[in-house]
Amino acid sequence: MNGTPVSSMILVMTASFFGSFGMAFFKGGANSLTRNLRSILLNWRLAVGIFFYMISSVFFVLGVKHGQLSVLYPLVSLGTIWTLLWARIFFGEPLTRTKFAGVALILAGIVFLNLGR
Repeated sequence: MNGTPVSSMILVMTASFFGSFGMAFFKGGANSLTRNLRSILLNWRLAVGIFFYMISSVFFVLGVKHGQLSVLYPLVSLGTIWTLLWARIFFGEPLTRTKFAGVALILAGIVFLNLGR
């Protein structure tokens, strides 16, 4: 396996995008849970979250099929950046300097891991 095609990188980044939506829907669904099984089974937000995670898994599998896992897996961490954005938009969570520093470290880590290509 010589190198990782750009198409694989795009597929894995798409997977991280859909996975971040899944997490946002899980959070929304968790906010309306009560202590009974019915609230879990009838919670449409949890169902949508599961759907987004399934779609994410499909894109991830297609992406890693032709690429190097050591190059592609760090791209999954981009989902954390998307999740930060969704948390701000949908739940009004504050964007702090510490969170921006964390994003910078994630991006730096991706760059450093891909320098060895």
